This record gives sequence, structure tokens and C-alpha cells, in this order.
Amino acid sequence: MKRRKPNNPRARLERSCRAILSSNHVAVVSISPSGWQGMVNWKLARRIPPGRQVADALCDIPHRWTIYVAGLCVDQQGHRYMKSIEAMPDGNYLAAHLTDVIETCVLDQRASCNPRHLIGSGWIAIPSQVTLSEDQAFRIFEMVGAWNQVQQASA
Repeated sequence: MKRRKPNNPRARLERSCRAILSSNHVAVVSISPSGWQGMVNWKLARRIPPGRQVADALCDIPHRWTIYVAGLCVDQQGHRYMKSIEAMPDGNYLAAHLTDVIETCVLDQRASCNPRHLIGSGWIAIPSQVTLSEDQAFRIFEMVGAWNQVQQASA
């Protein structure tokens, strides 16, 4: 006779948190120099209102992340474009431990852009391993106003 697996509340919590994030297609978006940061549905390019349950699921358990980093540019004719890369760090990371990876990618990406066209940068972090198309990323950045941003006054 087989023995039943023991109850593992931590594994059950992680499964339910990942299910919440997966069903809502949650991603964290940040743009600079304005400093705006928030949660969006990456599939529908809509903002997700701040909620305790989604935020806890995002921050409290480690995930395999996909990070999309872009330099946001406008050329002389006023056409908006972005120069971007996608990174998938090995292993599971808490959201708080991604800052070093993201900062390095942002600095490298900004350096590769034409300085006369560069107006800012942004990143999209998705807590699962999905490939984001350039069109999807463009729609997300446009939805959050990445090309219309105003730098916040530093106090």
C-alpha cells in the first residue's frame, strides 16, 4: 500500500501564488527618468490595480524571471522606437534580489542607444519564463506613458 504524501503548506502556497500570477499575466514595469513603477497585465497591456494578494504573490516567493529591458528613443522625425534585449536569469529569485541584474542590463542597453535619440529607459519583469515580442513590449511601454514621461523633481 502506498503512503500518502505529507501535507506541505509551503508548496501549496507557492502553487496558489503562481496560479494567481499566471492567470492574471502579471508583470512589473518600471520606466525612468520619471521613476514610475507598477503592475500590468502583459498579455492585454492593461494596468493591474494594486492589490495585496497579487503583490504578496509577486514578492514573497521566488520565481523564474524573464526581464525585458529597453532604451526608449525618438528619432529626428518624431518616430518612437526602442532598442531592447530580453534576459532570463538562471534560477529562482525573489523580486527584491533582481535589482543588480536589472541595473546592469539597463546600463548596458542605455550605452548601446544613440544618445541624441534616447529619452529614457524601462524594463518589464515577468515572474515566469515567457518570451515577450517586441510589439507586446512596445504596447506596454506606450500604455504606461514611457515616451510622454516627465522627470520627477528630486528632493
